[in-house]
Amino acid sequence: MAVNAGQTFSNPTNSTTNIDTILTQEANRIGQDIYRRTLHTSPWMDLIKQSSFPDGMGYTLGTLIYDRALPTITANGSDIAGSSIWQDIGQDVIATAVTTSTVDQMLVGAQDTNIGAGGTSTIGKGHVSFGRQLKQYSLKRATVESPKINVEDLRFAAYRTEQLRAIMDSMTDSTKYSWEERYRDEYDRVCANFVPCRSTGTVPLITVDRKTETGALAHTTDSTANNAKEGLYTYQIKVGTSGASSADVTPNANISNKVLDSIYFKLVRAGAGTNAYGRENARPVFGLICSSEASYALQTEAGFRDDVRYNNAKVSDLIAPLGIEKSFRGFYHLVDDMAPRFTVSSGVLTRVQPYKATSGVITLDPDYESATLEAAYVLHMDVMESQIPEPITGSNGLTFDPVNYRGKFNWKNIPSVDLNPDGTIGFFRGVLASATKPIKTEFGYVILFQRTSTTPAA
Repeated sequence: MAVNAGQTFSNPTNSTTNIDTILTQEANRIGQDIYRRTLHTSPWMDLIKQSSFPDGMGYTLGTLIYDRALPTITANGSDIAGSSIWQDIGQDVIATAVTTSTVDQMLVGAQDTNIGAGGTSTIGKGHVSFGRQLKQYSLKRATVESPKINVEDLRFAAYRTEQLRAIMDSMTDSTKYSWEERYRDEYDRVCANFVPCRSTGTVPLITVDRKTETGALAHTTDSTANNAKEGLYTYQIKVGTSGASSADVTPNANISNKVLDSIYFKLVRAGAGTNAYGRENARPVFGLICSSEASYALQTEAGFRDDVRYNNAKVSDLIAPLGIEKSFRGFYHLVDDMAPRFTVSSGVLTRVQPYKATSGVITLDPDYESATLEAAYVLHMDVMESQIPEPITGSNGLTFDPVNYRGKFNWKNIPSVDLNPDGTIGFFRGVLASATKPIKTEFGYVILFQRTSTTPAA
């Protein structure tokens, strides 16, 4: 007989309130081996660049991004100056020959004028303008706590050491899951490109229509007005009106190699190959985070299977620890089987989580398996950076308990006259904090496709 018992996070209201017993106490009911259900892992933990959040600069910071610069024919002009600004130093040889010989032959190469000293002349001159963007970002935090634990739990619990170890491991999984969700959602938010997979006419979008939001997500513009994809989560996009002239771009095709080929060449031309995750045959290799099903669909798509069979290139040292053995058509397939899935109704997306909670008991959600739309991400290390605050122990003679903002769990036993007078009740508490610094967000792509379709996007 299986018994599921969820735990509450409610605080006792007085000293006589019972604390939830989180350890199994009757030794004759269980064996010595303690087991736990685990969560799926993903590549988000290893490949998102991390650094320290700077101290003493407030909660909101800005990052200055210089756009790429090329010479134009006129100052702040719209015409790229290619070879057209290259001019001869001297004028045409025939037109400027100064003399001839006695046998009527020109004295070749003798020029009597040149291009001049420049100055305000536009001849042979290109103009470089420097475009800049200031992107703001701010610090956010979250906390994760265990149920309250009474000393009596330890007195009567069977194999208490093993049970506590399983509980700590489960809480570590919870922290890991929280970080993965944070990194995935933040990468989704800062990506500047959105690619809805269509059976024909699939194109990346940098502006999308935002669905109507309320509360903290409310937007100042109308729900049908165009907004930059950067700064929007995918579920905030109204795909029913995000196309050209408010066309419906609800995905109706599966992810395809044709779409990824198009993205690949756009990345190369944009300069993303400089910090790619690897190089093969003098070409950069980028990261593609997708589910196992999406990876299988790409590698078994008609006309592309030989790309796997004949690829014997070595995987880069950064990717190898994740178990990746080879690339496929310019991408390392980084499997995330918790990839975001969505349902769509009247052009509005709704996120479906892989797990659901019922009275504290976590189970797989069958709606996740039936959701028709799924997201994949082109991952690039220059898109964003996660900044985590360093612990502070004190300042100017003031001392504090250091807080690890990466989610390390500390045991808390807080005395209270009414609730914990004897110091026999405690709990585990972890604090998480990070700020997402946007950098070259144009290198990030969100690909939304219909995972149940047999038609590759084109």
